[in-house]
Amino acid sequence: MSKELSPNWWREAIIYQVYPRSFKDSNGDGVGDLPGITAKLDYIAQLGVDIVWISPFFKSPMKDFGYDISDYCDVDPLFGTLADFDALIAKAHSLGLKIMIDQVMSHTAEDHPWFAESRQSRDNPKADWYVWSDPAPDGCPPNNWLSVFGGSSWQWDSRRKQYYMHNFLVSQPDLNFHNPEVQQAHLDALRFWLERGVDGVRMDACNFHFHDRQLRSNPPALVRDTSTVTDVNPYGMQAHIHDKTQPENVAFLKKLRKLLDEYGAVAIGEVGADDSLAVMAEYTEGGDKLHMAYSFNLLTPVCSARHIRSQVEQFGARVKDGWASWSVGNHDSIRVMTRWGGEHPSPEMAKLVLAMQLSLKGTPCLYQGDELAFTEADVPYELLQDPYGITFWPEFKGRDGCRTPIAWNQETNGGFTSGKPWLPVDEKHIARAASVQEADAASPLAFARKIIAWRRTMPQLTRGDVVFFDTPEPVLALRRDLAGERSVLAVFNLGKEPVTVALPQAAGAEAIGAPGLPGEAGADGSVKLPAYGAWFGYAA
Repeated sequence: MSKELSPNWWREAIIYQVYPRSFKDSNGDGVGDLPGITAKLDYIAQLGVDIVWISPFFKSPMKDFGYDISDYCDVDPLFGTLADFDALIAKAHSLGLKIMIDQVMSHTAEDHPWFAESRQSRDNPKADWYVWSDPAPDGCPPNNWLSVFGGSSWQWDSRRKQYYMHNFLVSQPDLNFHNPEVQQAHLDALRFWLERGVDGVRMDACNFHFHDRQLRSNPPALVRDTSTVTDVNPYGMQAHIHDKTQPENVAFLKKLRKLLDEYGAVAIGEVGADDSLAVMAEYTEGGDKLHMAYSFNLLTPVCSARHIRSQVEQFGARVKDGWASWSVGNHDSIRVMTRWGGEHPSPEMAKLVLAMQLSLKGTPCLYQGDELAFTEADVPYELLQDPYGITFWPEFKGRDGCRTPIAWNQETNGGFTSGKPWLPVDEKHIARAASVQEADAASPLAFARKIIAWRRTMPQLTRGDVVFFDTPEPVLALRRDLAGERSVLAVFNLGKEPVTVALPQAAGAEAIGAPGLPGEAGADGSVKLPAYGAWFGYAA
C-alpha cells in the first residue's frame, strides 16, 4: 500500500510506540518479540496511525531492558533475528505503516566491545571513545555530576585507575562525542538500518551526547526540576548546564539529518532538559536537524488546561519553523489514565485526552495500551524489574507499572504469552482487553479508530495554526486556523463534572459532530460539556 506523501508528511502523521518486551510474545518465553509485533501490525494499522516507533530490540545485557546496547547492528536473540526484523519491515510497508527504530547513542552497555577495549588502557585505539577522568586529589570523582538513576555519575574503574561517566546506570558508560570517530560509528550503525528499509529514528536522550570538556561542576538549580525526574530524586536539584545539552550537539544533529535525508527518513528526539521547550525549538528549527522533538512536559502529573496551553504556547513562541511532538504517555511515565485520572478513572477520560492530543499543533505520539484506556499496573516490590524503581522505592515505584504486557484477550495472561510473563499482566487490563473492546462500539478502542480517521479529514487539525482562549479550569479551548479552510473551534472538559462555559467565539458556530464526543454549543456561545466531554465546531 503506497500513498503520495507531502514533503512535511510527518507533521500530519501519528506515531504509535511499541515497547517490544510487552507487546506480544510469539514463542512462549514470556517476553514480547519481533514476530509478535509483526503478528499485531494489522491491529496497529486499523488504528489509523502512520509510524510505529519500536523501543530497542538490539543486542543487550538488558540491565536497562534494551536501552543498554552491546551491538548496534544486530537483534537480541530474546526478540528474534535480523530476518524477523526484515519480515516486520516488509509487513509494515505492505500495510502503509512506517517503522521508526530507537537509537540510544549517548551511552552503551558496559558489555559493548568498544567499552571493553576502551577500559583496558589509556592508550588503546578506543581509549578516548568514552568519558574518562582522573580522580580529584582526594580520590573523589572529578565533579558533582549526578546520575539520573541515582548517585554520582562517575564510577571508578580499576583497570585504568580512572573514573568513567554514566548519566544513567553504572553499567551504561557514556560515549565521548567530542571524538569524531564515535560520531561516525553511530552514523554508520544508523545507515545499516536505513539500508534495511527503516523509515525513521527516535533519538533517545538526544541532548545527552556531549559533555563539558572542562568537567565543570553544575550549580544548584534555581527551580527544582520535577518534570524529567520525580521530587524524590536529587538529580532535579542541579542546573544541568555542563553535563548535557552542550552547543556542540547541534553540529552532530546536522550530520544526522544529512544522513536521514539520503533515505527520506525522519527523526524525533527525546529532550530532557532544564528548559526542554527551548532545546526542542533549537533542535528542530531550520529544517537541518531533527524533524521533531518531544519532552516530558506533558508527561507530568499536572493536567490542568493552563499547563497544557502554556506548553504549546511557549513552544510556539520560541520556535521559528521547528515542530513538536506531544506525548501524554510512554514507557518512562505513569500511564496517563492514572497520572491524570486518579485511582478509579473513567474510560471516558481516555477518549477526551486522545481527542485533545489530536487537536494540538504538533505530531501526536501514542503509547501502546493508552488506546485501550489501560491504567497504571500495581507491580509489587518482589516482582519489580526496573532498577530505577528499585533504587527509589517506595516513593517512586519505577517504570514497570506502565510496561506490563498488553492484554489482547481474556485468556491466560491476557493472550500475551503462553509462558510466564516477564511482568504480570494486570487483571484490570484483562477486563478491558482488546478483544473485549473490539465487540463494543462505545469502547475507547472503537473511539480511537473513529477519531483518528475523522482527524484525517480535518486539515486544520494537522496543519493549522493554533490560538487558545481564556476559559476557567478545567476547560481548554482553542482554534485551529488554516488558509483556505474554515477555522475549527475545539473545547475540552478535562474534569469529571459537567460544565457550561461562556465562549463568545462559539456564538453562531456550526457544530462539526466529531465522533463520540458529547457536547453542544448554544447560539449565544455557551458550550455545555459533560464530564470529559468535548465539542468541535466551525467558527462563524
